[in-house]
Amino acid sequence: MLLTPRISLGALARLCRRLATSLQAGVDLRTVWVREAEHAAGMAARSRFRQISTSVADGDSLADALARTGGYFPDMLRELVSVGEQTGRLPEVFRQLAENYELRLKLRREFRAAIAWPVIQLVLALGVIGLLILAMGVIGNITGQTIDILGFGLVGPSGLAIYLVFLAAVGGCLAMMLFAVRRGAGWTRPIQRLVMRLPGLGRVLQTLALSRFTWAMSLALDAGMEVGRAMKLALRAAGNARYIDRAEVIDAELAGGSSFHDSMRAGGVFPLELLDAVAVGEESGRLVESMALLSRSYHHQARTALGVLNTIAGVIVWLIVAGMIIALIFRLFGFYLGVLNQNM
Repeated sequence: MLLTPRISLGALARLCRRLATSLQAGVDLRTVWVREAEHAAGMAARSRFRQISTSVADGDSLADALARTGGYFPDMLRELVSVGEQTGRLPEVFRQLAENYELRLKLRREFRAAIAWPVIQLVLALGVIGLLILAMGVIGNITGQTIDILGFGLVGPSGLAIYLVFLAAVGGCLAMMLFAVRRGAGWTRPIQRLVMRLPGLGRVLQTLALSRFTWAMSLALDAGMEVGRAMKLALRAAGNARYIDRAEVIDAELAGGSSFHDSMRAGGVFPLELLDAVAVGEESGRLVESMALLSRSYHHQARTALGVLNTIAGVIVWLIVAGMIIALIFRLFGFYLGVLNQNM
């Protein structure tokens, strides 16, 4: 469900790191979860960690215990934990998950830091317009005539209230859309497909999606997951409709006996350099190693792509601010000419 509580990325990274350290040190899984339940921060985490602790103490597998918490934990973590338990590589799975979540957290912080100043400028520009709407009402009360420089029909406290409600509605819609995309809501897929066609931005989003895809595939295969299941997991981990939409085609090719790289090629969405590297890895019997190398390569490309995304986002915000300033200048100039004409 879209509104089901989920563990935050930061909390997830710290949890996986603690679990990896404890399990590698030989601490019993039941003891680990008792400790986690005792020190969990927040009611949502505490109740679910206690539920996991109880289930593990009763003899259930960790994968089953995690599944009973609903959607609190990501699907990828639950599936990899299941494979890790079956193959005896649970500490290694948690270690690699921790590294990935820590990297994603770092990239997210870098993006927010890069976009902070343009966003501050946008907020200041919107604030100036709000103050102007309020000031026009005050001036109108003093002069006894309505002054609407902006031409929006918004003047005084009532106009300011309407303006703020409008901004809140637009901001709420954008926030809901971003939240739904992160949660993988199906109705956002047409929007993702449209964005992927935009020059520049589509290429950046493709690189970020392939970085997540290759990392998930590398980890799943390294953990011993069956190829078809690993492919489905990696396509979901890509978090992009361009790849999720091709899951059925690729799965049908794998089920029909096609090779790994032929199945990916049939999907028609992967770049040639990735397909060639997968083909070489599969033919040489080193597919896991090839996916690991691809994962590291796309990781470096993703960092570069994130820098490009920061630049694009900054330019968009700058253009919005510049457009508002230019429009405001023209409106003020037009109002000034109107006053001159009246006096003449």
